[in-house]
Amino acid sequence: MPMIDVYAAAGTFPDSHTLAQDLAAAVMRWEQVPDLPLFATNTAAFIHSMDQAAISNVAGESSYVRVQVLTPVGVLDRDKQLGVVEELTEIIAAAAGDPSLRERTWVLLTESPEGGWGIGGHANTNADIAASARAALAGSVETQ
Repeated sequence: MPMIDVYAAAGTFPDSHTLAQDLAAAVMRWEQVPDLPLFATNTAAFIHSMDQAAISNVAGESSYVRVQVLTPVGVLDRDKQLGVVEELTEIIAAAAGDPSLRERTWVLLTESPEGGWGIGGHANTNADIAASARAALAGSVETQ
């Protein structure tokens, strides 16, 4: 159940809502979790529009985008890391309508420590999340 934060200069993305939805869906796919409301409602992206003057590299350029993805520890193996970084970079460039933005998009993958993932006022472990998913899957089988 990742959280995605995107930081970019104001005006970079004409449709931030669709961008947020596309990024959340992509990360959920790469995590390969079941298509359950538990995951779909708790996987979200936040688009932060910043004043262009608040972004700079050493040379003074500010046309960069930073994407930070926070996941529970251990959910992205190396193949998933490579795939999610590539896909998120492509989504960012497409949403901006600027293919060259691929080269100026930084994607940071961060893992929350075990028990450092809170939902509904409870700090969940990976085992807690897995148990919730099993219960949701069992409930969906019972109602079919």
